[in-house]
Amino acid sequence: MKTSIVSYLVKRFLRFDSEQPFIFLSALLAFLGISLGVMVLIVAMALMNGFDNEFRKKLTIMNYPLTIIPKFYGAVNENLLLDLESKFPNLKFSPYVQSSVMARSGSKLEGGYIFGVDFKSEAEVNSVLKEAIKDKNFNKFDVLIGKSLKEELNLYSGDKLMYIFTHVEPGGMSVTPKIKRFNINGIFDSGLSAYDKAYSYTTLSSLQTMMHLPSNQYSGIHIFSGDPHNDILKIKKYLPQSVTIKGWWEDNVNFFAALELEKVSLFIVLMLIILIAAINIISSLLMTVMNRRSEIALLLSLGATSAEIKKVFLYLGIVIGISGILAGIVFGLSGLWILGTFDIIHLPKDVYPTSTLPLDLSLKDFLSIICGAFIIVVVSSFYPAKKASEVDILTVLRNE
Repeated sequence: MKTSIVSYLVKRFLRFDSEQPFIFLSALLAFLGISLGVMVLIVAMALMNGFDNEFRKKLTIMNYPLTIIPKFYGAVNENLLLDLESKFPNLKFSPYVQSSVMARSGSKLEGGYIFGVDFKSEAEVNSVLKEAIKDKNFNKFDVLIGKSLKEELNLYSGDKLMYIFTHVEPGGMSVTPKIKRFNINGIFDSGLSAYDKAYSYTTLSSLQTMMHLPSNQYSGIHIFSGDPHNDILKIKKYLPQSVTIKGWWEDNVNFFAALELEKVSLFIVLMLIILIAAINIISSLLMTVMNRRSEIALLLSLGATSAEIKKVFLYLGIVIGISGILAGIVFGLSGLWILGTFDIIHLPKDVYPTSTLPLDLSLKDFLSIICGAFIIVVVSSFYPAKKASEVDILTVLRNE
């Protein structure tokens, strides 16, 4: 019987009252505000996760899951490569030689790095290069450059590109930088303009010749691993003291920490939309309490308890809030479907790692949005419900 009274009063107070339209309008604004807040949060969190995952995927490829490099006094050689290949047959290894260079075309200069690699081995650890060198053969002093460098220097396949090496060699009474023209044999596009402009790839023998290195000595070894966080611990046990290994994430710790901080800040700021909407719930319920004081007093005099009255207004606020949350979920998921299905927003690919909006709503973020909104709604409904249960029966009825 008690439940039916509470349910009946909740339904009755939710109806539109022509004599007090502002109460209904305030409740409607609260509903719309919560719906908007939940919808915006869902879309924003999906976008933040999408960009985060897209950057992680691109950076994993171009920075390589794992890289073995020498310490200050060490060297990476063929014996180490063969030893690792025998111990870890499930991983892919690609030795490389690296040098910092200046690429020059006409009067234009661009700084960066050139890697000497075995293109067959490198294709197994770098999917971007695998796509770029498809059906291509690389001869000595052929080079593969990035799309951004091609556009910056206005180059095409078959052109010659001058590289000025930072390593110098003696010449009489002075030292002169090493300079070599390479033949452009292909273009790669990683989706990250900074890497496309800075990185170039040539054959292993070409760079070993330029660096005066023996054929069995390298600058490092690129490794492809499906589980780099665990594999890095296993490989460390077999490495000599002269070399070390690093994961792709070690060079990007600050970048992803900044992304995570931005995501948390955005969540807090957008949650304020729901908090502002919850103020409308408080005002709507307080106006209802003031308008229904005589009815509340009468109910209390007829045997209704203070707990029942508190439940009525608590449930009233929760119904408004939950309705807004459910509507926000529907609108938010519909927005994600529209943005993911139709090419409404086109991103500049030279700025972002993808030209379409990356969307990925994690279960953790989704539950955080729902729980956060629900807590705000419950807290907002509690104070008006408490005030309703504290109505003084004698005072109200005497004045009425």
